[in-house]
Amino acid sequence: MQTQSMHFKERAGQKLADARLQKNLKKLSEKFVTARAAAIMEIDDFEGTRDAAVERRNRALGRLDLWLETFERNARAGGAHVLYAQNAEEATRLIVDIAKKHGVRKVTKSKSMVSEEVQLNAAFSAAGVQPVETDLGEYILQINDNEPPSHIIAPVIHKDKEEISALFAKTHATARKTEITELTREAREVLRGHFLSADMGVTGANFLIAETGSVALVTNEGNEGMCTIMPPKVHVVLTGIEKVLPTLEDLATLMRLLPRSATGQPISNYFSILSGPRRDADLDGPEHMYYVLVDAGRTGLLGSEFQEMLRCIRCGACMNHCPVYQKIGGHAYGWVYPGPMGSVLTPRYVGLENALDLPHAATLCGQCSVVCPVKIPLPELLRKLREKQWERRLRPWYEKVGVGLWAFAATRPALYAFGARVAARMLNWMGGTEGRIRQLPLGGGWTGTRDFPAPSGRTFRDMYRERRTGRSGA
Repeated sequence: MQTQSMHFKERAGQKLADARLQKNLKKLSEKFVTARAAAIMEIDDFEGTRDAAVERRNRALGRLDLWLETFERNARAGGAHVLYAQNAEEATRLIVDIAKKHGVRKVTKSKSMVSEEVQLNAAFSAAGVQPVETDLGEYILQINDNEPPSHIIAPVIHKDKEEISALFAKTHATARKTEITELTREAREVLRGHFLSADMGVTGANFLIAETGSVALVTNEGNEGMCTIMPPKVHVVLTGIEKVLPTLEDLATLMRLLPRSATGQPISNYFSILSGPRRDADLDGPEHMYYVLVDAGRTGLLGSEFQEMLRCIRCGACMNHCPVYQKIGGHAYGWVYPGPMGSVLTPRYVGLENALDLPHAATLCGQCSVVCPVKIPLPELLRKLREKQWERRLRPWYEKVGVGLWAFAATRPALYAFGARVAARMLNWMGGTEGRIRQLPLGGGWTGTRDFPAPSGRTFRDMYRERRTGRSGA
């Protein structure tokens, strides 16, 4: 897999220096964070609903083979084809073969992170098939030299209205528009022709339902319906094997949490449950339906200490609330999945040695696990990845030396106390009258873009001793 995850620090620095990006990323807290906080208050027992969601996701993952077999059996009974792909290359080969079999020349695509993961658009183009993204955000990125998404829910969150306006005017050869309603109308007019002339529609899947052999799709634009029940005679669902749920009741529980966690809505504008191709009595729908279920590292998480990551329902709440993501956006993470969930998934999917910085791309503040609707302990999983890096000797030598020196002092209380007092006084002196350290020796990563607050000169041990002494006197 081609990723740029090894360049996180360099890319993060570039994003921090991008004033326009910093302004655009404020939309995260202004829109998603506050909206989620209000939406979850509508659920009488939010924590109980989260517990139920965890139990239902765990039940599916605990017998994933059984539920996949059940899904396959019921999907085939409904007239659909079910195919399995071990890796990205196999997934794209299967889908391109489907396109060739049915003489497909144009494909309309609803937003799918798995299609980004397997680089499906590149595979289509190489085979002479035209892929057209129909999610507004994904469409904007596609016409902008196939720029990758920066968020799994709001892929173009890093751009503002003025950038999109200029891009539309250049690409569509139209007068520049400034109102959002005008821009969305222009996009609809452009995409309408693609919807009407496409031979195949490709979607992802928010969930697969084993008991009915169905796919559940959630959008706010309705483009998934245009990709599946309009002219395309072929519908391909591309998704990960972990998306299966046993029953419709399980789906109902998860749907109470997904839109609220993702966009702060009690329910998305469009919610579809599709079960197979068009039947004789149906008024619309595709003639052929295929499911391509992708492994690509997912079974490697089953039974491991990282299995909880497979509970993820791709709501994006963890990145919306992450102080690191809020400042650098998604592109700095270098692959499809950004934020805390990406910092765990990417090293597991592409190899820990190929994403050395990502387990450290977090403050471990815990906010991501607090807001996760299925209670994935993301900080704990990040710490486990750091431990594995240490065990495999993947950390730089100077870090090993530093930790070794700290461990030497920490196991000798008197030496540690003396060193802490000396360091505190030295840092206090370096802060001067303003109490701000502008250059920190061996700590340029801290002071390269911001001042470091100087300590007061008193250590925690000193203050603790004073408190205990005061209590004893009292």
